[in-house]
Amino acid sequence: MRGLFVTGTDTGVGKTVLSAALAAALAAAGEPVRTFKPVVTGLDDPAEASGGWPADHVLLGLAAGMAPEEVSPLRFGPAVSPHLAAELAGQAIEPERLLAAVRASVQEGQTLIAEGVGGLLVPLRADYSVRDFAVALGLPVLIAARPGLGTINHTLLTLQAARGAGLEVRAVVLTPWPREPTVLERSNRETLARVGEVDVDTLSPIAGPELSELARAGEQLPWRRWLRLR
Repeated sequence: MRGLFVTGTDTGVGKTVLSAALAAALAAAGEPVRTFKPVVTGLDDPAEASGGWPADHVLLGLAAGMAPEEVSPLRFGPAVSPHLAAELAGQAIEPERLLAAVRASVQEGQTLIAEGVGGLLVPLRADYSVRDFAVALGLPVLIAARPGLGTINHTLLTLQAARGAGLEVRAVVLTPWPREPTVLERSNRETLARVGEVDVDTLSPIAGPELSELARAGEQLPWRRWLRLR
């Protein structure tokens, strides 16, 4: 299976926007693409809380030309961790069913952009984490991270967690990268690349969830190199 697994240093760091930008850029370039996020939570939150952006599975579906229900098989209302959301709903998250769902959705010649939930060590159930799911998929990893204060520690810890499980990290992506980065932000980028021994790329601000805007930002990323297309 060809694709990328997008994780983050925390929740709310831009994983979904990065994933959608990648999918939209691939689609605009004529590359068949599918998106997948195993679990979505927080659907009970009012729309204004998202700043006008759609729910994660809706945005990912828009970017890849898929129905939202195809993107995320498990969807919950409360804005809590996946294992708690499932518990509150009286359900159990079954990793093998999630893996079967994603494998069934991707055909030969298609590229998968899979997004995790929160960070790598977030539990999908008591004995199974997002990292376990990423390892089972076997895709190389992108790490979405904030550019500002605190990102060095969070990102290096995520790199350590990924590499400790044998995951290949293709790049860290700082998002959103301001048009005029501060001395701190430029230093953070350089420090992460040097200390983390990793490529550090940036995603420019995206004005809204329109496909053209997502594709524009995604095309600025080196996704062909990440996917070993050139």
